[in-house]
Amino acid sequence: MGKFIFITGGVLSGLGKGVVAASLGYLLKARGYKVTLQKIDPYLNVDAGTMNPYEHGEVFVTADGKECDLDIGRYERFLHQDLSASNYITTGQVYWNVIQRERHGDYLGKTVQIIPHITEEIKRLICAPLEESGAEIGIVEVGGTVGDIEGLPYLEALRQLRDELPREDTCFVHLTYIPVLSTTGELKTKPTQHSVKELRTVGIQPDFIVARTHEPLTRDIRRKISLFCDVPLTHVIEGLDLPSIYEVPLALEGEGFPQRVLEVLSLPARSADHRAWEEFVRRLRGADAAVRIGIVGKYVELHDAYISIIEAFQHAGAALGVQVELCWVPSAKVEETAEVLEGLAGILVPGGFGERGIEGKILAADYARREGIPYFGICLGMQVAVIAFARYAAGLSEANSTEFDPDTSHPVIDLLPEQRHLRAKGGTMRLGAYPAVLRNGSKVRGIYENDEIVERHRHRYEFNLDYLDTLERVGMLASGVSPDGKLVEIVELPDHLWYIGVQFHPEYTSRPLRPHPLFVDFVRKCAERSS
Repeated sequence: MGKFIFITGGVLSGLGKGVVAASLGYLLKARGYKVTLQKIDPYLNVDAGTMNPYEHGEVFVTADGKECDLDIGRYERFLHQDLSASNYITTGQVYWNVIQRERHGDYLGKTVQIIPHITEEIKRLICAPLEESGAEIGIVEVGGTVGDIEGLPYLEALRQLRDELPREDTCFVHLTYIPVLSTTGELKTKPTQHSVKELRTVGIQPDFIVARTHEPLTRDIRRKISLFCDVPLTHVIEGLDLPSIYEVPLALEGEGFPQRVLEVLSLPARSADHRAWEEFVRRLRGADAAVRIGIVGKYVELHDAYISIIEAFQHAGAALGVQVELCWVPSAKVEETAEVLEGLAGILVPGGFGERGIEGKILAADYARREGIPYFGICLGMQVAVIAFARYAAGLSEANSTEFDPDTSHPVIDLLPEQRHLRAKGGTMRLGAYPAVLRNGSKVRGIYENDEIVERHRHRYEFNLDYLDTLERVGMLASGVSPDGKLVEIVELPDHLWYIGVQFHPEYTSRPLRPHPLFVDFVRKCAERSS
């Protein structure tokens, strides 16, 4: 068994536990330790797949097909490594496992209870990623806020783990908020004190306090937190608001945070080389030329619904020395007037579900085709590009997806036969990593510089092969297909400056130091057109 770092949060939600967890993971990995990260979400959904983006932001998909909270994507980006289904826990999953065992008879004769049965299952799931990956350090983020009733079984399980494991095998980091009074400009520590008191109530004393703050912490404030929260002064870590989340690891390094965590875990201190990360941050800050790219979507009011796309654009922009200015365009507005698309150097239509705003996305795809604007369609964005091309280039005016019009006379996008009789919504889409073979001479073959790729999917509807010949005759190329040729994964318009639709989600695998080639090439073409 390796070492554990447990990250909890207090005062209020949304403080950035995921960023702190990911940053600490990066810092420890930079020191040569094998690290894995895990997120606990204390809701009753078995996974994040059936939740509306307005409820919980983006749904991120691992390579093995687990639909997760967006923090898993952040972990992968900061660690530059793939995670798996075991790195994500929900209360629904915990109870599902226990109830299945109870029905199977594994607890025969026993009264199944929160303690010990639920807490034992939680502990088993917490240990699973370390056993699976062979990591030396597991960082576990507990979602929600200390004091929430749904989080109590998890905190009890963590308390038990601290008692059961050698003292140097666990470290507790508590993230809190230090507000500033608008009338006096004074930093207040009382919310932090109460939050730590809540944590102590369940039997956990934190080893570190990471204090989120708008203003730098004075030494007096640090002393006060140290005294009333019973942590060493050097274990009070400043979590100052920063322009970019990618600056957080460097700020925490400056606070000496990783070195002190290693001391608590009785692990050797090691030096770290952050030059590549520092260069990425420098390029992110110092980008000169700006390029305006429109994201035409249904959930554009909530940017967290597209967080991986936003990050992928940052990675590509930094690689090219270009500042990507994202313009959020509600697809319903495009239905009213195409004027909202004027002045954009490029258009991206992301994934999504449901009929609302779909005509606006179709019109945006056709607008980009007609006006010669670089177009990037992701998942549903590819499907609407196919629909638009079928309607306005191939003359199939009634073309549609059976998702939006089950009775369409030209179902250019349709369900696969094996999907047609499914009733359960959760976990039944095409999920996770699948290979695709790229067509020689195509744009995507040149972009990837490879004959075969593997990308992650999250969708149910597919390109209808009955229409492939019809659309290719008038200029659309199926430039990426599944190895058996039964699924179209990529379409492009060879005569267009840059018009590519992909059935998968390339944003999931973009990394700060390894930007996704499709995003890089798309931003490059947008910048060329803009200049």
